[in-house]
Amino acid sequence: MDNILLGFAQILTLDNMGLCLAGALVGTLVGVLPGLGPLATLAILLPITFGLEPLGALVMLAGVYYGSQYGGSTTAILVNLPGESSSVVTCIDGHEMTKQGRAGEALFMAATGSFMAGCVGTLVIALAAPSIGAFAQQFASPEYTALLIFGLIAAVVIASGSAVEALVLALIGVLLGFVGTDINSGAERYTFGRLELLDGLQFVPLALGFFGIPEIIANLEHPEQRKVLTAKLGSIWPRWPQIKAGLPAMIRGTGLGTMLGVLPGGGALLSSFVSYSVEKRLATDPSRFGKGAVEGVAGPEAANNAGAQTSFIPLLTLGIPSNPVMAIMMGAMILHGIQPGPQVIAKQPELFWGLVASMWMGNLFLLVINLPMIGLWVKLLSVPYRLLFPLIVAIACIGIYSVNNSAFDVFTAMIFGAIGYVFYKLKLQPAPLLLGFIVGPLLEENMRRSLTVSRGDPTVFFTRPISGVLMAGAIVLLLALLLPAIRRGREIALKE
Repeated sequence: MDNILLGFAQILTLDNMGLCLAGALVGTLVGVLPGLGPLATLAILLPITFGLEPLGALVMLAGVYYGSQYGGSTTAILVNLPGESSSVVTCIDGHEMTKQGRAGEALFMAATGSFMAGCVGTLVIALAAPSIGAFAQQFASPEYTALLIFGLIAAVVIASGSAVEALVLALIGVLLGFVGTDINSGAERYTFGRLELLDGLQFVPLALGFFGIPEIIANLEHPEQRKVLTAKLGSIWPRWPQIKAGLPAMIRGTGLGTMLGVLPGGGALLSSFVSYSVEKRLATDPSRFGKGAVEGVAGPEAANNAGAQTSFIPLLTLGIPSNPVMAIMMGAMILHGIQPGPQVIAKQPELFWGLVASMWMGNLFLLVINLPMIGLWVKLLSVPYRLLFPLIVAIACIGIYSVNNSAFDVFTAMIFGAIGYVFYKLKLQPAPLLLGFIVGPLLEENMRRSLTVSRGDPTVFFTRPISGVLMAGAIVLLLALLLPAIRRGREIALKE
């Protein structure tokens, strides 16, 4: 209880409350506007947070992430236009409810499901994180090395698309993380004589280049399609049969999202799709799905918010990003001089518990402010992209330059943006590359320290109990990908 009170004491200041509200509003806006997801937005906002206090910056970025889950459902339900990838599944039954004059009911289910799941997810973080963090205190460099390898491979296995491509991109990301000066020998690596590369490639230009710029170009090259809400919202208060059907779906979705959010590669997207599949399988009459079943909105909306919240657990307790959004959050922590991992809870309790408390406040803000603002969000859909995106690019470039006062960083972002656009055209997912880039330096540091202590003996990663189990798990995952039956099963599961 003392820790919770400490967290609220940190967050209940004018500055932090304002940043929490700003993050929730920007996140909702990102969710409402199709094409610019939370990943690209966090990459764009990252340099802007450089002038903020560390807690305020993380509170705002976290608000953008879980706010986008909420905002994505609004346009998915009203105009059949998912603003965020995890809201795609909400279109199926949510928009059918709108066509039947039950939009208010669908929005109520989405809002209450998201709020309930957000509160439960935050409670799970508050309860589980200290125990996991205390357990992680027993980790030495071999355990961290094994954990990083396992997390990276697991994220590749669960990621969409070809596993081989994802593995290769993750390795390229690891190599990009090696650019700069070797901290042990002082030798230059892959710098090509450029002084600007002695400190390595910067995270912000890389993240913006691979995620922000390609999204913007891709949206501009397609003709804009604007849908207008023509149906009536109807009452936002559901009747008892809808509550009776929706509440168990919310509880199941919250449980699923809470579990899946913790897994490497998990998070909001996986949680929402699994929840919809589960609700359809459990239904006594599955034919109702796709025709306005309230469970098809309540379950996935609860699941994606719970998944978004609990995906913070591996980052805050172990220093391991479980998905690309968490990789950007990890980059933000490093940018502000915070080393993610179990030491955060022990050495910076104000920051950890302040961030946890902000999640409760952010979810409350989303519930209170968004239902009355539905009309405004729908009107924003009429703002042309050609007016929005030049402004976004200009703000992002100023932000990148301001981090190090370096035009080279802006130039780097443009190069990565061009490569990212090629990735987009080739349908390659850059997320494993970003994960590899973040994890690479940590992996190298811990592996070299382990081998130094063991005098070059690589069996140190297999003879210690915890690291041995993690390495065995990573090998099993890799071998499983080579088996045709399992590979086909993975492709079918991802397609579903």
